[in-house]
This record gives sequence, C-alpha cells and structure tokens, in this order.
Amino acid sequence: MHAPDAYECPFCRLVRGVETERNRRSDVVWADERTTAFVSPKWWRDNPGHAIVIPNAHVENLYEIDDELLGAVYATARRVAVAMRRAYDCDGTSTRQHNEPAGNQDVWHLHVHVFARHHGDGLYTRHDDVHWATPDERAPYAERLRAALDSARAVAPASDTSQTRV
Repeated sequence: MHAPDAYECPFCRLVRGVETERNRRSDVVWADERTTAFVSPKWWRDNPGHAIVIPNAHVENLYEIDDELLGAVYATARRVAVAMRRAYDCDGTSTRQHNEPAGNQDVWHLHVHVFARHHGDGLYTRHDDVHWATPDERAPYAERLRAALDSARAVAPASDTSQTRV
C-alpha cells in the first residue's frame, strides 16, 4: 500500500456523493453498480475535458483488482472513449493507467484516464503543462459527454440491467 496513513480517498468521496472544488457530482458522466466515470479536474494543455474511470470499490492499483472488476472498469473506459469521439469531435482517444509512485500514480485508487486526442496535440510531451479546471470549465464537457453516453445507453440491449442513470 502506498497511500499515506489516514488517507481520505477523493474518488471514494465522489462515489459517496461528497463534493469538493475538484470533484463535483455534476462532473459524473456515467455510473453503474461497479464503475463511475467523471470529467477530470486536472487538464493538460490542448486536451481539455478528459475523463477518469474508477471502480466504485476502493482498490489501490492494478495489482490488487480482481479480473471481473478490471473488466468492468475497462468496459466503461471503452464506453467513454466511444462517446468522447462523438461528443468532442476528436481524431482519436488515448487511455492510460498508472501504478505506484514510480509509475506516476498520484491518487491511491485505481483509475483509467480517457483522453480526447487531436493530431499534433503533444499530450505525452507536456506532462507538467497542466492546470486545475474549475467546475464551470468542466461543466460543458461533462454535459456533452453525458449526453453522448445517454444516447448510447438508450440503444443498449434491454437485457443489460447493470447500467444506471447518473
């Protein structure tokens, strides 16, 4: 475990409905019984509005998650990426997931980043070129992504009862 003593997980707080300046319920674009996706408050230049997908249960990293829950996290990441292409009119998407301090993990709850990508955006060359987006900056991205996910959800097979509305 790498979380410091008395660590209060910001992602667990969001799942429980606790809001902070960095995580609001209005940022949530997808929630089902196993996973939650939300617009991240940390933005890289030329890549605004990326999403984070988490398991609802607290799991620190890739080494601790069971295969079934990991599959649910990545199914949601795929769902978000597909919706992001429509919502943001991007050229592609990228995902990334970090483990432990040496792997650049900075929140001690497994999470997958889903980025909208545009040709020449330089995302991986500007690791330190970030800012913390305000709730007002995040809102239009969350609305567009949520709408794209809702339209995809509307055409989901009737037998898929694991999806809940946010």
